[in-house]
Amino acid sequence: MPRKIVVTSALPYANGPIHIGHLVEYLQTDIWVRFQKMCGNQCLYFCADDTHGTPVMLSARKAGIDPEQLIGRMHAEHKADFDTFGVQFDNYYSTHSPENKYFSELIFTRLNEAGSIVTRNIEQTYCENCTMALPDRYVRGTCPRCKAEDQYGDSCEVCSATYQPTELINPYCATCGATPTSQTSKHYFFKLADYEDRLRKLIAEGYAQQSVANKLDEWFTAGLKDWDISRDGPYFGFKIPGEENKFFYVWLDAPIGYMASAKNYCDRNGLDFDELWNGADYELYHFLGKDIMYFHSLFFPAMLMGSGFRPARKLFVHGFLTVNGEKMSKSRGTFIKASTYAKHLNPECLRYYYAAKLTDGIGDIDLGLDDFVGRTNSDLVGNYANLASRSGPMLTKKLNGRIGRLDSRGAELVKKLAAARNQIMRDYEDLKYASAVRTISTLADEANRYVEKNQPWATIEAEPEKTRTVLTAVINAVRILTIYLKPILPVYAGKVEQFLNVGELSFADTETVLEDHEINKFERLFERIDRKQVDTMIEESKDSGVPQAAQAAQEQTSLPPAGSPFKPECTIDDFAKIDLRIAKVIKAEPVEGADKLLSLQLDVGGVSRTVLAGIAKAYTPDQLTGKTVIFFANLKPRKMKFGTSEGMILAAGPGGKEISMLTADQGAQPGQQVS
Repeated sequence: MPRKIVVTSALPYANGPIHIGHLVEYLQTDIWVRFQKMCGNQCLYFCADDTHGTPVMLSARKAGIDPEQLIGRMHAEHKADFDTFGVQFDNYYSTHSPENKYFSELIFTRLNEAGSIVTRNIEQTYCENCTMALPDRYVRGTCPRCKAEDQYGDSCEVCSATYQPTELINPYCATCGATPTSQTSKHYFFKLADYEDRLRKLIAEGYAQQSVANKLDEWFTAGLKDWDISRDGPYFGFKIPGEENKFFYVWLDAPIGYMASAKNYCDRNGLDFDELWNGADYELYHFLGKDIMYFHSLFFPAMLMGSGFRPARKLFVHGFLTVNGEKMSKSRGTFIKASTYAKHLNPECLRYYYAAKLTDGIGDIDLGLDDFVGRTNSDLVGNYANLASRSGPMLTKKLNGRIGRLDSRGAELVKKLAAARNQIMRDYEDLKYASAVRTISTLADEANRYVEKNQPWATIEAEPEKTRTVLTAVINAVRILTIYLKPILPVYAGKVEQFLNVGELSFADTETVLEDHEINKFERLFERIDRKQVDTMIEESKDSGVPQAAQAAQEQTSLPPAGSPFKPECTIDDFAKIDLRIAKVIKAEPVEGADKLLSLQLDVGGVSRTVLAGIAKAYTPDQLTGKTVIFFANLKPRKMKFGTSEGMILAAGPGGKEISMLTADQGAQPGQQVS
């Protein structure tokens, strides 16, 4: 009987783009979901953008837009990236939704009624300049243990110490640099320790991998602490019922977003959400990274238990991605956005490479770029696609595009390939994708050896029917291997299905053979990767160190007062420090290696200054030479990757091509002060 399965992936945060590190999880999940559907199971895949919290609020303020506009834009970008990489959600939703608000309030109310919510006063850091309480990561300072400078407000990256923001030495607001004060505030706490026995039982029943269970046991031994589930305004999120300026902490409503996405899907498709989430007929699984397993293995299941909802049957926890054995790095160009990758390389190559590395454990996987190129060219092009390209064109050009029947040797090959089905299916089910890929690759080698042994290209003219028989076995091998690869390579599989003139292949199709059948014209399935494509992608991904248009003034950004669209107030004395002068552009030229920068040589009344200006998208050097511009003359010189910029010319606009320089009136002389 077909299984009914509900699957979720961790929600990507709506404050930045999808990158290749994120894709490890979504591709792992998508492969598993596609496998289940190919087995004839009903498998629903839900996800959403994680939209609430301080970072989203601050990013929206900085961009001069509402948070709703920001998350709407990011939702569209995220969904486009997922589509490009073949991640096929049944519903991709948002935590900023009526369904999520309903479930968040319902769960909070039920937990409160059950006595699992308490309030107490806490001391928290507060920035008078930003007029807001500062989350842990928005306070920086010197570690109280090892005295390392510039550390986060909750933990030290040098000695791994954990502490409260109020313990930092010389703390400062990470947004504006001001020294924070201490503020007393009432907060809401979830009594996690009340659920320890039920959580231990859940984990003992196989809720997570053994390595995860071992880590959880450490946390149990250390003692489960009450969890602060509230934040003071200003904050982008849902208000706590009965409160005016207190909001649910983003980590309360984020995982509830799984339920909201499922509820939204159920309402649109005539399904019963209660049956789907709480019913015995449905299996529920969460895919997530090891960095957030604390929330998913303790907080979220405890909240569900305490409010009458069922926790997942199991967590599937994975590790991180490294590139060439190191953490992803913007300076090295290995922090690669999904959209940047897709500009240069086939997304299915990354799907295959990740699958070839992924296991059921939580160890990190490495994207070795040379290995990636080699494996793509040897496996995808030289092994799988080559098998089809060696048979298809010969059949269509010489044998009327028709396969015949298998002989005993061909049947033996096909039988051997089909016999691996159950092992490959077990590996997919158990998330042992690397093992499945090894088996499939070995089978493809076997099929290619069959071709080499029979050499159909040598017999096609003298013995066409013998050649047809050989190619019939090869076509059946292509068909079986494509079935095995389809969860990983859906686009490739679709091309093969078209070429073979068959419907959508499933694992059940390995039980049959294809004989006396007409195929379609062969189309190329994969292109080889040139290492230059990878190098170009890496170069494009490197952090140039150049500020964006919104940061062109090279000033430290600070938040406006709550409710104000402007930056914090300054005095006339602050403004009087700025020395604006007329300058003439003597020479303008591109900056090698920086596509946004122009190097401007300025005459400021007999004084020469060099400015690196991020306006190359809006102006050519010829358009600037001879122009008189407004020059910020006493801005402190700044050393950048491409040289030192000795000031700034004034310009305005959202960035890119939409930048307009402020120019001087005719007759203005270089060096003249602007008042």
